[in-house]
Amino acid sequence: MNGHLSGQTAQELDFYRIRAQVAGLAASEEGKSLLAQREPTADREEIEKLKELGKEWATYLKSARPSPLQPWPAVKDSFKLLAVAGAQLSQGQAFALGLMCQSVGKIREAISGAATSLPLKRLEEKAQTMPDLSKAATEIFSILDKDGEVRDLPALRAIRNRIRELQKEAEGAIRKYTSDNSQKPFLQSNVPVMRGDRQLLAVRADRRGTVSGIIHEVSASGQTLYIEPEESVRANNELVQEEAHLANEIKKILRDLTEKLAPYKEELIQAHGLLLQMDTSLAAARYLVSVGGTFADSCDRSSEPPLIKAARHPLLGPKAVPVDISFMDGKDILIITGPNTGGKTVTLKTVALFCLMNQAGFPVPADEGTRLPVFNSVFADIGDEQSIDESLSTFSSHMKKMAHIIECADRNSLVLLDELATGTDPQEGGAIAMAVLDTLIERGSFVLVTTHHGILKNYGYTNPSCVNASVEFDAGTLSPTYRLVMGVPGESHALDIARRSGLPESIVAKAQEYIAGDKADVSALIKGLTEKHAEIDAMLREERIKNAELATKTAKLNARSLEIRKRELELRELDSEKESRFLVQTRSRLENLVREIREGEITREKTLKVRSFIDGLEKDMEERDKQLEADRQRLEAEEEKLREEERLIAENGMRLSKARDGSHAQTSKKKTKRKMSAAEAFALASVPEKKKTDGKSGSKAQAGARRVELVFAPGKEVLAGPKKMRGTLLADNKDGSWSVQLGALKMSFPKTQLYLLNVEHAGTAAAAPSVEIEAPSITGVDDERPKFELRLLGMRSEEAMKALERQIDLCIIHDFKNFSVIHGKGSGILQQAVHDYLSHYPGIKDFHFAPPEDGGTGKTYVSLM
Repeated sequence: MNGHLSGQTAQELDFYRIRAQVAGLAASEEGKSLLAQREPTADREEIEKLKELGKEWATYLKSARPSPLQPWPAVKDSFKLLAVAGAQLSQGQAFALGLMCQSVGKIREAISGAATSLPLKRLEEKAQTMPDLSKAATEIFSILDKDGEVRDLPALRAIRNRIRELQKEAEGAIRKYTSDNSQKPFLQSNVPVMRGDRQLLAVRADRRGTVSGIIHEVSASGQTLYIEPEESVRANNELVQEEAHLANEIKKILRDLTEKLAPYKEELIQAHGLLLQMDTSLAAARYLVSVGGTFADSCDRSSEPPLIKAARHPLLGPKAVPVDISFMDGKDILIITGPNTGGKTVTLKTVALFCLMNQAGFPVPADEGTRLPVFNSVFADIGDEQSIDESLSTFSSHMKKMAHIIECADRNSLVLLDELATGTDPQEGGAIAMAVLDTLIERGSFVLVTTHHGILKNYGYTNPSCVNASVEFDAGTLSPTYRLVMGVPGESHALDIARRSGLPESIVAKAQEYIAGDKADVSALIKGLTEKHAEIDAMLREERIKNAELATKTAKLNARSLEIRKRELELRELDSEKESRFLVQTRSRLENLVREIREGEITREKTLKVRSFIDGLEKDMEERDKQLEADRQRLEAEEEKLREEERLIAENGMRLSKARDGSHAQTSKKKTKRKMSAAEAFALASVPEKKKTDGKSGSKAQAGARRVELVFAPGKEVLAGPKKMRGTLLADNKDGSWSVQLGALKMSFPKTQLYLLNVEHAGTAAAAPSVEIEAPSITGVDDERPKFELRLLGMRSEEAMKALERQIDLCIIHDFKNFSVIHGKGSGILQQAVHDYLSHYPGIKDFHFAPPEDGGTGKTYVSLM
């Protein structure tokens, strides 16, 4: 017995049968051979590399892409010839190298193409390190065709033509006899006979003189002579010479080819090694797909116990019953009990086989989330190995194995003990079994045990390093279910199985009488534990259902919360756009009023017109403030309703996630900032009034009317920047910007981003009457730029078309040629409206849907002329 990771133990666990199945899925013969020699390893880094490549190949295969690897013959021995001066590759060897070069190119192309949409980081790194062998492939396939035959090269064409002529000449000489009716009486057959590579005539022995030529063979009866006519002898002899000439020329061409390929030797060797890694890892991924398995995650027993989800023994195929094996933290000894044929030994073998497969870089037939540790050695005592030759009984053979296990096992060992301490007195055998387990616990080994000994069930309960498990038995059908129940020991159900197997009822009843009361009490206890375990399972299932329902409700609440926040953002964006349009319109009307004032005298009628304009402006802004306040109140009501629903769930004893609690807590506590109303805004503004004049001053007084102008000076209060932060002017920087004190901060802003809160009147001017109003530039309008990605989601059709029109105008102003529009899919109304608008707009060069990976039909790319 080999106690490491290969040899007899691996053979007993059927690892080599699984390995052969994986090897059969490799594309190349060399890949098959490499996999057929792979053994489990304890090198954690190597294991992870193999599994990472396999995982990425599995992702590639599940994407339904074509096979990235084509088969190629063995090429390893050919590399030696490339380093020898004057050496020559055979035609087959050259063709094999060519196919390998093509495989390298194909796999590089396949991975680079798939890596744009799939997570293939490691495969892409491998592909990028593969050398480019396209030139070597060109050299090879300039000599050979796709079938591996030498092409019709100029140096060979004349020789091949002469060979064809001689073949026709030889065939014509034979045909002259077989097609001549006068010669038929002399021939045993009209069909030429092949001997070696020559066509011969089957001539009757008594008519030997009718055909002149060379006798090659005589039949066993002596009645038939096989003669090559003189006419074909000359042609065949010359044909042999020409074929030898052709072979020599081909050798010369292959020798030249070998010389040309010599500089590529190292690149060929490097590519060959990487290609085999790709081939073997791809074979493992194909096995994963075929068995519906997964690559097990790694775990450290000291911090995380092993876990196997829905394990299926790979050799049982569809008959395998999925088994969940959940080991417990700090429990390194698993004692499995239960009836015969219940699946105890299969479970034992499945766990150990999975460990070997995992350490060979193979996937295991289990569900995702399976995790396994890495062992340095695996020991198994499975089955009966009694030996007549060595005078070993069943018990003696078990003890011999046990001695070897005790000698070699350590903390990094997996130990399998099937039917521990059987074949001897139960009391003594049980004592030996407990002593063995005590020793293995001291060593820190990971141990799986199957037994029928009742004393070991009690040992599993009382020892903190052990955990009991049982294979479930259906008392109704008197048959095993093959489910593993953790934490509960199992009964052997020997009487039930005996009755089901046909043992007479009288014998079963008599056996029942022999069972002692204590034994019956233990059985009743185990039955009670099993029933209690079933009840707990039912409760856990019910709890999981409730948790799932709670999670669904929580997700819906989160979705509603997110929708409310989105709506709030949309309202703000819409409000901002309306303000921008309002400011543009207001500025235009204000400029018209200023123009009228400048063009004539300041009259009462014009002053009233300005005041009327301002009153109307105030009224419009107050209406907009009322609408915004109504929207805000509705939003707060929805948020309050959402918080009430969450409070009701919390009162039912359910916990919401911390992240969501935090976010909603912030939402509930944070008050929405109230914007300054229109009335409050205009209360801060100054309105120019016409200066009162007496009758004597007349036109001179009007000519001296004061000019209203905005003057920037240190100490004045302003609103600064796009966020309109209130501050105080400090100094003019002489470069078109001012220094502003914002609380404890001092910052510089362009003059165009500063808005005076108080307007002072400057001195009197001697010029003609005029009113100067220096309007600040409107940031967000004059400085607005087109967007790379215009989002129309949530807009009505009319609103979306205005946004699209504005986007195109900005693109034309700023010479912006390309952008995209996100309109979503939905019912298609917004999508159709966008495309109708673009199709009729004269400045559009082209528009089309985005590719699937960038939004598909929910997004449109636009190009302008």
